[in-house]
Amino acid sequence: MEEEIFYTMALTRLTNFNYQQALELYRMVGSALKIYEHRHDIGDVVDDCSPRLIEALKDWDEPMRRAEHEMTWIQEHGIRALTLADDDYPRRLTECPDAPLVLYYKGCADLNQMRIISMVGTRQATIYGQDLIRRFVSDLRRYCPQVLIVSGLAYGIDIMAHRQALECGYETIGVLAHGLDQIYPYRHRETAAQMCDYGGLLTEFMTQTNADKPNFVRRNRIVAGMADATILVESAAKGGGLITCEIAQSYNRGVFAFPGNIGQPCSEGCNNLIRDNGASLITCANDFIMAMDWQDEAHCRQATVDGIERNLFPDLSPEEQQIVFLLQKINDLQLNTLSVKTGISIGQLTGLLFQLEMKGVVRSLAGGMYHLLK
Repeated sequence: MEEEIFYTMALTRLTNFNYQQALELYRMVGSALKIYEHRHDIGDVVDDCSPRLIEALKDWDEPMRRAEHEMTWIQEHGIRALTLADDDYPRRLTECPDAPLVLYYKGCADLNQMRIISMVGTRQATIYGQDLIRRFVSDLRRYCPQVLIVSGLAYGIDIMAHRQALECGYETIGVLAHGLDQIYPYRHRETAAQMCDYGGLLTEFMTQTNADKPNFVRRNRIVAGMADATILVESAAKGGGLITCEIAQSYNRGVFAFPGNIGQPCSEGCNNLIRDNGASLITCANDFIMAMDWQDEAHCRQATVDGIERNLFPDLSPEEQQIVFLLQKINDLQLNTLSVKTGISIGQLTGLLFQLEMKGVVRSLAGGMYHLLK
C-alpha cells in the first residue's frame, strides 16, 4: 500500500494538476505503480495518449524525490495519505471526473458518513449570515444528529460553519488550499486544532505549498464533490462560494441558498442564484431536510411535535411575541417601522425592546435598528 501511495504522489506531480487527465490515466492503467512500470511504453498501453504526456511520464526523478520527502513528513506528523484505492477515500469524490488521486488527511471523522453537507459563502459575513448559520446548524442537529459539515476554514461563513458545528456536537472537515504544514489564515489555528480532534483537515496539496489564489478554486471542487449538498449562506455577486455551487451543480449534487434583503451586497449572489434556478431556496433546516428527503419517521414525529412554525420564544408576553413574529418575517427594522407595523406606541415599544434585549432575543444596531438573534 505504501508503495502505491508513493507512486501516486509522484504521478500527481508529473501530471501538474491536470486532474481529469491524471484520473483517466490512473483508471485506464489501474494503478500509479503500473503507470511507472510502463513509463517508457505508455503509448502502447493507453490509446490516444498525447505526445506531451508520453514525454512527461519518462522522467520520474524529481517527482519521486518530492514524494519521498513527503512520505517521511506525513509519517512523522501522523498524516494519512488516501488514494483512490483506499477504503477511507471519500467515495462521493470518486464519482467526480476531476477527483484528486491522493488526499492528505489529519483527523478522526469518517469521510464517508451517510450524510455530508458543505456550507460556503462570503468572507465578509454579516450578523444576518452568522445568525442563519447558528440557527440552521443547531436546528439540523436536533433532527439529523449524524451529519458531517464541510467548509474551507476561510474567514466569514466558512469558519462560522466550522465553529457552530463544533459547538453543536457535529464533526467538521476543513478543506485546505495549501499543505498541512501550515494553517491559513493563521488566526484559525485553534479552531483547526479542535477540528483535528473532532473532524479533521483535508487537502490534496503537499507540504511547502502556499495558499495561492488558484489553489482556492482547486480546493472548491473537493468541498463540493465530497458532499451530498452545498449550502450558500451569503455571497456577493461574485465569489468563491458561487464557484463551489457551480461545481456542485456540475456534479449533480444538491445546491441550496438562503435568500437575503434586496440591495444588500452580501445577499446579491444568493438571490441571483435562486432567481436563475441555480439553487433551491431554503429558509431553515426543515426546508433543507425535506428537500433532501433526510427525515425518517422519528424525526418527522419530532418535527410534528415541535411544529414547523414552532414558537421559538414560549416565555414572552403576547406583545413581545408580536414583535418577534414581525422580525422573523422582516428582520432589522427601525423603531418607527416596528411601531407602525405592530400598532404599539413608541413609548411602550421601547420598554418591550429593552426587555427583549435583556432576554437575548434582539439586539439594537446602529441607526435605531433592531435585529432578531434567534
